[in-house]
Amino acid sequence: MSASNFKDKVIIVTGASSGIGAAAATHLANLGGLLVIVGRNAARLKETADKIIAAGGTAPLQLQVDMNKDAEVEQIVSATLAKYGRIDVLVNNAGILELGSIENTSLEQYDHVMNTNVRAVYQLTMLATPELVKTKGNIVNISSVNGIRSFPGVLAYNVSKAAVDQFTRCVALELAPKGVRVNAVNPGVIITELQRRGGLDEVAYQNFMKRAKETHALGRPGEVQEVAAAIAFLASDASSFITGVSLPVDGGRHAMCPR
Repeated sequence: MSASNFKDKVIIVTGASSGIGAAAATHLANLGGLLVIVGRNAARLKETADKIIAAGGTAPLQLQVDMNKDAEVEQIVSATLAKYGRIDVLVNNAGILELGSIENTSLEQYDHVMNTNVRAVYQLTMLATPELVKTKGNIVNISSVNGIRSFPGVLAYNVSKAAVDQFTRCVALELAPKGVRVNAVNPGVIITELQRRGGLDEVAYQNFMKRAKETHALGRPGEVQEVAAAIAFLASDASSFITGVSLPVDGGRHAMCPR
């Protein structure tokens, strides 16, 4: 993909301190974008910034933000406009995972997942939309194969990602007349820290990754760079006639069924 696709485009990536967000931010910067990277961990955010600079990208604007605090989310847009004066692409990537079923997921856990994975996305998108309308920009939401298919044991997460997919379609229809595209990527199991942070210990994590060889048609979990490439495609002019899609980047997992 040519760097000219994103030359001087102002791109906000949330959850950019690790995993898919860090990979996407680095990739988009390498393609010429001006990045605003958002995360909770300032030290990890700096690591992403250092990677961007080392790869030849423009030094990004780093914003330490708790996505569950309304005032801090508001600062993402105001700080971006103060530095760059515009917003071209919004990548809503920040998200969390909680383990649990209907029998043992507390309302506190449910609220935490829904506030981070859905409410914060709603708020930031709402705030960024007037600027994206001005630039005829676009939005890429990071959902999950869990939004498309049903899996036991991660109930609140499943519900949150199904909500992200519906949010993507609705906002795509609402903003299409104004030239703003809205799409989602739906990763399968990707090698990141998400599962460990969600509560898996090391033994359970290794078993989970081993099992991923069977639950994905391509026989392996995915790499963050593979998701970053899909994000860049949906955010670029190469996908100019695509809006309202949930694009599985999951090694075929969404198409599988037990036999």
